[in-house]
Amino acid sequence: QVQLVESGGGLVQPGGSLRLSCAASGSIFSIYAMAWYRQAPGKQRELVAGIFSPNGTNIADSVKGRFTISRDNAKNTVYLQMNSLKSEDTAVYYCAAVGGDKTFLAWGQGTQVTVSS
Repeated sequence: QVQLVESGGGLVQPGGSLRLSCAASGSIFSIYAMAWYRQAPGKQRELVAGIFSPNGTNIADSVKGRFTISRDNAKNTVYLQMNSLKSEDTAVYYCAAVGGDKTFLAWGQGTQVTVSS
């Protein structure tokens, strides 16, 4: 019903920036919130940021002040702007769509972010 396509990952040096994109299609009327998760090797998946109606956002403490989440309603796309990247930000980043009943509607395919010198 909902499909998510991610883009924007890559290799960046510490202190650099990347912007991840997640484009939604299908039954977008079912989406209450969008979120970004990440999973590093050997670690559990963790919530990075979320955005929900009408204009609320949540940012994890570990990335607060460095990452911002935003959306473009015309393109049905959510973004994760990542600045001042650190090696510990290295992970596979996943976009997720959440319904009004707090269930996950869809996951993006994942995009690798590697922060290394």
